[in-house]
Amino acid sequence: MPIIMDADRMGRTLMRIAHEIIERNRGVDGLAIVGIRTRGVFIARRLAKALQQIASEPVPTGALDITLYRDDLMRHAVGPQPVVRRTEIPFSIDDQKVVLVDDVLYTGRTIRAALDALIDFGRPKEIQLTVLIDRGHRELPIKADYVGKNVPTSLKESVHVRLIETDGTDEISVDNVPEEKS
Repeated sequence: MPIIMDADRMGRTLMRIAHEIIERNRGVDGLAIVGIRTRGVFIARRLAKALQQIASEPVPTGALDITLYRDDLMRHAVGPQPVVRRTEIPFSIDDQKVVLVDDVLYTGRTIRAALDALIDFGRPKEIQLTVLIDRGHRELPIKADYVGKNVPTSLKESVHVRLIETDGTDEISVDNVPEEKS
């Protein structure tokens, strides 16, 4: 289980992304950060904190649950029912530049669902995408505006993002997916 990003590198990466966001948007005015549940929310909060440190202005931050927008929801209806969590966007996204945040960009289906969910809350001026890891293998034409690290993976590998808030440690690793026994 090789570690591709430790806590220090994760912190530096988020600070770099914050600088890139400020540069592209010429500051934080009219900017809002929305994280995709679960890990995207914690990353979004860290990113908002970094943006505030740099720009000396708070950036509205929210949490988006995409469970009911997933296109694979009915495929797995036989198993346990999905847990629907709350979306918390306590500000208007109308005419805002919304930075959507997730941990890993893979097929693009999570982001497609997030875009659908976000649009139900208003009409942003622009939506930009931030991910910590882009592992490739896109099934939809989706590309991140800000990427912490590009990590080409095989389909037999899995990227695990662990955060202090959920897992007790900050690290990202790439592991082989165990083969199913027949």
